[in-house]
Amino acid sequence: MSAMTVTSINALMEQLYLKYQQKPWTETLKLVHFCMDKPLRCPVSNDPGSPLLLCMEKIQRTLNAKSLFSMMNRLESLSRQKGLNSHVSPSGTTCYITSDMFYIEVQLEKDGNVIDAKLAHLGEAPVICDDLVEHLRMKNYDAVGKILENLSNLYQIPGNSEMKAKGYLALQSLEKDLYSMSLLDRTQDVNRVTEVLHGKVGHLVPRTGGTPTNIEFYISPYQILEAELNPGSQVCGAKIDVTVEGTDMLHKLPLSPLLDSQPGEDGNPAFLPLTDELSMDLSAYFLLKFHQPFPMSSSSIEEIQRLTGIQITGLKLAPLYELIVQSTLKEKGSEDLFTHKSRFFVSLPDSPKHCYFINTGSAKSDLAGALVSKIPFTHPKCVPDVIEILRHQMAYNSLISSCVSEKHTNEDDSELLYFEVAPHKNTSFSVFFLHPMKENLACVIIDVVTSREVQCSLHLNPRDPTLNSSDGFISRAVKRCMSVPVVMRAIFRNAAKVEADSKMQVDTKQKPEPACEQITDLNSLEESPSVAGHQDLVVTDKQSVPDSPKENLSTAKSEALGDNMEKSNPTVSMETLCRVEESTSTAITEAVMKDM
Repeated sequence: MSAMTVTSINALMEQLYLKYQQKPWTETLKLVHFCMDKPLRCPVSNDPGSPLLLCMEKIQRTLNAKSLFSMMNRLESLSRQKGLNSHVSPSGTTCYITSDMFYIEVQLEKDGNVIDAKLAHLGEAPVICDDLVEHLRMKNYDAVGKILENLSNLYQIPGNSEMKAKGYLALQSLEKDLYSMSLLDRTQDVNRVTEVLHGKVGHLVPRTGGTPTNIEFYISPYQILEAELNPGSQVCGAKIDVTVEGTDMLHKLPLSPLLDSQPGEDGNPAFLPLTDELSMDLSAYFLLKFHQPFPMSSSSIEEIQRLTGIQITGLKLAPLYELIVQSTLKEKGSEDLFTHKSRFFVSLPDSPKHCYFINTGSAKSDLAGALVSKIPFTHPKCVPDVIEILRHQMAYNSLISSCVSEKHTNEDDSELLYFEVAPHKNTSFSVFFLHPMKENLACVIIDVVTSREVQCSLHLNPRDPTLNSSDGFISRAVKRCMSVPVVMRAIFRNAAKVEADSKMQVDTKQKPEPACEQITDLNSLEESPSVAGHQDLVVTDKQSVPDSPKENLSTAKSEALGDNMEKSNPTVSMETLCRVEESTSTAITEAVMKDM
């Protein structure tokens, strides 16, 4: 039967080919445009996935809607794809996209151009939806479809229309409380970056039409520098959306704003109690939704669940560092490169190439993690604390991901500096490397206390020369750039200056020089940390480079040698430390932008 079916189909296609092979392509194109311009009055099939409907929708996506009829057909097709209804006004110039809970009114000119688009929720007056108007005029139908999908998701709550409307009312109450919290302790001259990093709920953008409320909660030093050098540019950090979702269990949700006008005794926001008049049991909860799955440690997940009182379901535990590496490579479009023994090559200006081994660590619970897509909660008071946990995790992830590059092979024989990044405990990790002047191992332990506080300690063999980088210097360097390769370059530069100055002093002893020149050399040595630090605290972009065989720095060897290491704290003058904190000069900034 199958053979006969294939034969009959081939025969039919051959007949069609013979029938139309004499017709010019221009006539076929006119026929397609005529069919697309003619309004489709009745559905071809009740099956939304029927081949004919899929074919017509594909053609509509390809063709540019240039007439009133084709524009109407495009809107009807989008509505059908998103499970919504649509109909055209008697005048033929207005298309209504409707559901039980909302409707959209799209007004068109006779040539198909969009005049206006209005959105009305159940019981509310229609308002102009600017983002929908913009996307329709730009013929960005994917974005229009996303708006329709987001609007429908607002009402995916079990129950009748009244219960769905209550769920939407609860979301409105939450949004008002979040907006009020964003205004607390806010000055008129506060900038967006300060809000992102320090605001109680980050930088909040209210919901408009079908675009949900979003919170920007973290931005990297790279992005801050880019924003400073390009005034008016929109540099986006890490964001989450705020929405509501239906569940199988009942949760008490507020139906009116709960934020009290008077703050609490500790200065934190105070909320009214959830009484029966202010709340209702609904089969729904609020959500903070990530745009991409976010790697989080098991301890952070447990802390969030304790704050919200709701379990985050669907999690699959795995080594946290493995998840961070995979997510970073996915952002770079190279997720297939990751293996458990991958090494990554980072290239920095005026520095030997770095090779980083990412050690995922053992399967201990505090070193495990999961990819989190959404965080459920029921009360607005949870949001500031959850945002702070997300900032902390994002800062930690940023440091680990700074060691990951797109390529993991080296194609030349250039000099390489080898580093191993390994979990230490909780929110800290270790960076092992060979001492620049000896064959012993050295180690920098980086502890991310909070998203705004990082503590570092340098450990050396007591018999090895100093690297001329104090713990304070390294901590400030990490905080300023949040990049392990940039900080390690700064440490190696300081060490190179110490070695060069040591050789110079030996030459001076062998061949005495005037006292004034010796004083100059001593002053130069004292200032060396600030000079190197000033150059290395500027953020530079990483480039992937290829591989060269060399001995591996295993964690076992590192820990064995680490037991005999002592903390090295070279003294640095106050003047030097102050210079490290100064903002970068224009010349250095231009060099950075050239490297980015």
